[in-house]
Amino acid sequence: MKCGLGANLPVNYVRINTRDGRLKLLVTGGCGFIGSNFIRWLLQARPDASVTNLDLLTYAGNPENLADIERHPRYKFVRGSINDPDLVDRLAEGSDGILHFAAESHVDRSLYGPLEFVKTNVEGTTVLLEAARRKKVRRFLLVSTDEVYGSLPETGVFVETTPLAPSSAYSASKAGSDLMTLAYRRTFGLDVVITRGSNNYGPYQYPEKFVPLFITNALEGRECPLYGDGLNVRDWLHVLDHGKGIWAAFEKGRAGEAYNLGGGNERQNLQVAQAVLAACGRTESLIKFVQDRPGHDRRYALDASKARRDLGWSPEVPFEKGLLETVAWYKGNPGWVARVKSGEYRNYYEKHYGNAVKS
Repeated sequence: MKCGLGANLPVNYVRINTRDGRLKLLVTGGCGFIGSNFIRWLLQARPDASVTNLDLLTYAGNPENLADIERHPRYKFVRGSINDPDLVDRLAEGSDGILHFAAESHVDRSLYGPLEFVKTNVEGTTVLLEAARRKKVRRFLLVSTDEVYGSLPETGVFVETTPLAPSSAYSASKAGSDLMTLAYRRTFGLDVVITRGSNNYGPYQYPEKFVPLFITNALEGRECPLYGDGLNVRDWLHVLDHGKGIWAAFEKGRAGEAYNLGGGNERQNLQVAQAVLAACGRTESLIKFVQDRPGHDRRYALDASKARRDLGWSPEVPFEKGLLETVAWYKGNPGWVARVKSGEYRNYYEKHYGNAVKS
């Protein structure tokens, strides 16, 4: 469902009063996986929108993810930190909205450096909220995660009112980001919206994460590490469906509300691993079960009925089709994979998995 700035607006639509008829947006972390896919889609879908992308280009922030639009007339890249108040203030000036993707987002890495997650996810979010408040930005949207809810038993789903019960330094810092965002609504009246997405997959994802790790290792004929018994359950959402849900929440969400964006595709990790290997033309013999990580949540599942009802959003990409297309993208972009899987990536991989898998 496309929504412009004109007619046929739902009753709960929040009109963003632009200054000159164009939406001037500040996107943080736009060189990452979800942010880069979102920016590329948005510039195509909304010819009235211009985007300034603020990204520090840490290990997962890759300008190559947006190389095809780097000269786009409505796109501007700024390298810098969300923890830099002066820079954030300058970029927030005149912005109609801030869409905050930037985050330390890998649970495994949070085992080694929890303070970095607090600095980026809690303190950085607060810097952005302060800028939005001072510069009178029309709307602030925080891209959060289903991991803030913790772990589910074999039945049940997370709804937006489920108490937050994070299990890792990553998810705890994201929960802190959620709560700080809601506090700015309650204390200062800032127009804020939160989205909580399920596990994403798709092109341009940094290959430390589960799906691209298995794809790239399988294509190279390497063993693929799978935690524990492989029976942890995740709900999978294609990155483009996620981006469309984020935009629907920005345009139509109620101020102060959170919206679950789930794909409705619950799968055991082992099932996903098997599907990836089959798509890569490899056998399950490449699966290497490794010691489970501490605090590993057993199951996630999101109830996205609120987003369907209030935002008119629903996921469109079937998991099987999306997974095959994702494998095809990695097959078709060996140069991108080779460049990403060198240097810092290789150092981390060896540190985290050690001798658990063959190199």
